Amino acid sequence: MVEANSRPNKYTYPPLLKACAMLGAIEEGVQIHAHVVKHGLRGDGYIKSAKIQMYTLHGRVLDAQKVLGDGGDSDVVCWNAMVDGKHGDVELGERVGKILLKLEPENSGRYALLSNIYAKAGRWEDVANLRKLMKQTGVKTSTGKSTIDVGGSVHEFKMGDGSHPQMQEIYLMLQKIMEKIRLEGYEPNTSQVLFEIEEEEKETELRYHSEKLAIAFGLLNTAPGMTIRVVKNLRVCEDCHEATKLISKVYNREIIMRDRTRYHHFRNGICSCRDFW
Repeated sequence: MVEANSRPNKYTYPPLLKACAMLGAIEEGVQIHAHVVKHGLRGDGYIKSAKIQMYTLHGRVLDAQKVLGDGGDSDVVCWNAMVDGKHGDVELGERVGKILLKLEPENSGRYALLSNIYAKAGRWEDVANLRKLMKQTGVKTSTGKSTIDVGGSVHEFKMGDGSHPQMQEIYLMLQKIMEKIRLEGYEPNTSQVLFEIEEEEKETELRYHSEKLAIAFGLLNTAPGMTIRVVKNLRVCEDCHEATKLISKVYNREIIMRDRTRYHHFRNGICSCRDFW
């Protein structure tokens, strides 16, 4: 565009910044940031969000905070980007999570976000208080479910759901899957479980997430080498994402998963999102 003397607009920069974030090309992202300032677009909400995600994803939280306070609009998208980069700053995550709750008090996803932050920090009393607040305000969480199309029939799974006619086979398959991917280095990410229970119980809780059930069903009911396609209504959790990468490697399958955030294309132990979603 520079060579063609074409002036960029607010739609030009977000995909470029996201690409830099996914590729780890931070210095190039900083240069794009400079172009944003040069063309007077630093206050645009969507551009700010893309810059914040890029910086937080790669641990540059101070740069992200500067962007957030850099004039213009700081809406829900921008605040959400501050915690979406998984930077691990509990204090900042809590502050931003509370701001998001004030902006969208009826959005159950905001409660889940703050609960995750508290759970990772081992602050179980705060997790319990959030649940009480949800009950008091009448906010209900969305039930996670995954669907898979096999042979023209759509099959739906929910966490711990035992209603499917093949559920016994699916559970046995899941046990085999877990054994195989553990040999490849899989360790259950129990920080994803928002309950103060024993570690073994947390691992069991993770095992029966809906996307894992759908993938196990797909492995049982499709020919070796066939692509498995799963749709998840919520954002895929970090544990299921890591497990699916290893499943694609161990079983030599392409697994395409559409969650609330984006498409994930798993192949040979790698996801197309490069762990950015």
